[in-house]
Amino acid sequence: MEFFSYLGNKKIKIDFNAPIDISIPVSFSDKKLRAWGIPFPKKEPVKIGDWIGSVKKGGSVNFNNLYFNPHAHVTHTECFGHISNGEESINSIQKNFLFYAKLITVFPQKKDKDLIISESMILNHISGKFEFDTLIIRTHPNKPDKIEKDYSDQNPPYLTEKCIRYIKKIGVKNLLIDLPSIDKEKDEGEVRNHKIFFDYDQAGNQNTITELIYISDAVLDGDYLLNLQVMPIENDAAPSRPVLFKIHYI
Repeated sequence: MEFFSYLGNKKIKIDFNAPIDISIPVSFSDKKLRAWGIPFPKKEPVKIGDWIGSVKKGGSVNFNNLYFNPHAHVTHTECFGHISNGEESINSIQKNFLFYAKLITVFPQKKDKDLIISESMILNHISGKFEFDTLIIRTHPNKPDKIEKDYSDQNPPYLTEKCIRYIKKIGVKNLLIDLPSIDKEKDEGEVRNHKIFFDYDQAGNQNTITELIYISDAVLDGDYLLNLQVMPIENDAAPSRPVLFKIHYI
């Protein structure tokens, strides 16, 4: 199905038959995504008396309990509740699911012992007024092993404070990135970038951050329609499935 509309004064076409899924699922195989040193996900059949929820083990159906952490094991979307003592829920905040978005690719640079994403890297892709409220950041190197990477104690790249302030200044309300966090892995609990983006000092906002996405290099930088579906869980973060549709200007 093709959709025709206008974005500003430009006519656009979107092909809904060509979705680009940029989520990483929870994996219970030998190849698992993990961050923050959290134990790997588990899947176990329910046992009730002599009955077991496993067809392979003689049960009538497969009926499993799943154990995983949204922040550590899967693409997830989080809200102000991630850093608030009010524990606001992403399910209560995320009410819209379609956004115009820009995808950019950055190459984190070495600074001391860290790899950082700076304000200038964003400026290289965005000149003048930013038309969208959603920014998607892909980092390089971008090997497919990101979908099964153990980020624990690896000090992954992160955004500088000036970078997140600039992103917020240009009007970004939904930020997506292929890293476990926009903050440094070990920052003594400051989570400064989260606090800036979520207006921690002003009672919070409706912004969202989606982390641990994966975007193949075959997907080009540019403008997309984003369908951001979030699992309906009353928690500060929930597994999510961001799907992109290329915007064609005609």
